[in-house]
Amino acid sequence: MSNDDDSKSAPSPWITRFSGLARGPLLDVACGAGRHTRHFADRGLPVTAVDRDISKLGALRGHPDVTAIEADLETEDTPWRPEPASYATVVVTNYLWRPLLPALVAALRPDGLLLYETFAEGNARYGKPSNPDFLLRPGELLDAARERLTVIAYEHGEIGDPPRAVVQRICATRDDGPKALGV
Repeated sequence: MSNDDDSKSAPSPWITRFSGLARGPLLDVACGAGRHTRHFADRGLPVTAVDRDISKLGALRGHPDVTAIEADLETEDTPWRPEPASYATVVVTNYLWRPLLPALVAALRPDGLLLYETFAEGNARYGKPSNPDFLLRPGELLDAARERLTVIAYEHGEIGDPPRAVVQRICATRDDGPKALGV
């Protein structure tokens, strides 16, 4: 396995930075080959891994703490959406489907955690994705979190050396649970 393959299978540094705050059940959206699914399931958290092609999960599909759901998140015919207040943690990396953002925020339980990292405007100068439909606008994750979440950390800018990319990322909590209400 090359170093490039290792970096693709390793969890994102942004996700690992805040993984100590994560609790289960956890939702890994557009999970791909499951680098974050593995990271959290190996720590004993129950993980629901969703992707349009779960075959890339390989052996993770048999992991006792992993539930794999094959769903095209972008279809309008029968879209899969998480149940409201059903996850303690929602993780999304390298994926953007704007119509899904409100459902992901709503999927958080009280005191739930959102970890989101994906490409942003300006990434086109470094390669793909370059289509504006798949690049966050400045402050877009902040806007998505504004009404219901408290931001712990947020970044927008260039990363990598090489490859370089422009990303936006957020770590935020839903603070409408008993702890936030002082109960």
